[in-house]
Amino acid sequence: MSDSQDTTWQTYKRLLQYTRRHWWIMLGSVVGYALYSAMNPLMAEMMRVITETISNPTPVMVLVICVAPVCFTVIQGIGQFLGNYCLTWVGQRIVYDLRNETFQHVLRLPTRDFQKSSSGHLLSKITYDAQQVTAAATDAVTVILREGLTVVGLLAYLFYSNWKLTLILFTVGPIIGLLVNYMSRRFRAISRRIQTSMGSITQFLSEAIEGNQAVKIFSGQKLEEERFEYASRRFQKQHVKLEVSKVTSTVTVQFVVSMGIGVITYLYIRVMGEAISVGEFLAFIAAVALIQKPIKQLTDVNAKIQRGVTGAASTFELMDRPLEPDTGTRPLERAQGALEFRNVTFGYSPDAPVVQDLSFTVKPGETVALVGRSGAGKSTIATLIPRFYDPDQGEILLDGQPLTDYRLQDLRRQIAMVTQKVVLFNDNVRNNIAYGELRGISDEQIIAAARDAYAWNFIEELEQGLDTQIGQDGTQLSGGQRQRLAIARALLKDAPLLIMDEATSALDNESEHYIQQALEQVMANRTTLVIAHRLSTIEKADRILVLDQGRLVESGTHDELLARGGLYSQLHSMNFAGS
Repeated sequence: MSDSQDTTWQTYKRLLQYTRRHWWIMLGSVVGYALYSAMNPLMAEMMRVITETISNPTPVMVLVICVAPVCFTVIQGIGQFLGNYCLTWVGQRIVYDLRNETFQHVLRLPTRDFQKSSSGHLLSKITYDAQQVTAAATDAVTVILREGLTVVGLLAYLFYSNWKLTLILFTVGPIIGLLVNYMSRRFRAISRRIQTSMGSITQFLSEAIEGNQAVKIFSGQKLEEERFEYASRRFQKQHVKLEVSKVTSTVTVQFVVSMGIGVITYLYIRVMGEAISVGEFLAFIAAVALIQKPIKQLTDVNAKIQRGVTGAASTFELMDRPLEPDTGTRPLERAQGALEFRNVTFGYSPDAPVVQDLSFTVKPGETVALVGRSGAGKSTIATLIPRFYDPDQGEILLDGQPLTDYRLQDLRRQIAMVTQKVVLFNDNVRNNIAYGELRGISDEQIIAAARDAYAWNFIEELEQGLDTQIGQDGTQLSGGQRQRLAIARALLKDAPLLIMDEATSALDNESEHYIQQALEQVMANRTTLVIAHRLSTIEKADRILVLDQGRLVESGTHDELLARGGLYSQLHSMNFAGS
């Protein structure tokens, strides 16, 4: 077995594990298809009975040949209904299980994985690729069970009728096997190209929708249309190739089987005509004719299996990606808030460090501001504290213990974070403020946080107040309103560490004034890290750290740094322009 075939089998075997979870339903489908398949040899045998009855009719046999077809049809119908219903239930359950497990896994992937993979391709894996699994897990199993049992039953009947002619028919078997093997490789290759095309379609679609304002302002409609059209055309071409390959494979197999039937007919008429009766020969030919349809179906199912296995392989690849490292064992109820960076170096790529040999401490309850030019590493520092990334060198400590010693969930429970890029969900105002582990908190607490964030005034004016739906990413709100909701969410969490990364950048001067007053009260009891461009946001900080190219170059209060006349003084003289 080649490596490719071995990998395919391993993937399919892993996929069948999902089927085995519901084996009792699968058993019902086996029983149903066994009933369906058992009728086919009896239909072939009826040809012999009909021929003999025509030659020597009796009242009983005439009644039998008239009633039998109706009985066969009813039994086949019951069997097919039972088999199809059970397998459809199992198939949709497998997609449900697979899709949910994949989504749960994606939520726990490292941040780097989201940077490496576009959101469109991740969406395609969870939606399109997972759905393709149905083809391999149920559609293919349906055909394999129903038509496979039919072929077995008819072959048994053919051997029973005339084993010599059956062996002659078997001479076409190796040719069919070679055809199926070749087409399997082709189906897998085309299926992979289809998945790649679907990922591109989803990616271009999501980018164009999310960036619709940029598309309009830069007149990018034509460009986006061309990108989307190219991906759609590639998807369409690959689907056509797949269908052409399926039809070619089926027609070729039928041609080979028909040649076998022709040889058998010639041998019977010219060589073996006296060995069997006309009725037996007609029954044999009827069985051969009946076996063509299930063989055709089994040939077609190969494409479904390959498409499903390719989809499963893509989904399993995503599920097999390692989760965020979480080896910490130290529990943490509520941190005091002492933070320390020790010789920390980090870069998004190894050869380009963003933070270099950085060391500083923050005392519990202290407010520290990070300032510097764009690209100095301020926001990167904010992402290292909740361990979205781990340092390449050095370590970060919380309350004297390395961050890696704490359980990841416990660590992140200590941190509230508001960034310039506000993330809101397609839900009501209440659930956006009381999000995640905050769900279930009383409206009184939510309203108090909204008041502190200067958000309650506009929430009250909304048509349904806290129950107002704000749309995907808060599209029903202004930029300032969205940012105030994010601040309210952070305040409601009441975490000992507060990270404010350009948290007031989208606010007007009046709103910022009120929020600054609220934040000053909130910051008094928690360690706060402030990243801002506006001077008013950072001048009241207990300490200001000035960064340049990832290194700490100055540290002190606002007045001390101004008196020193260094980089901070330069930034201050430009009112932090370009910083």
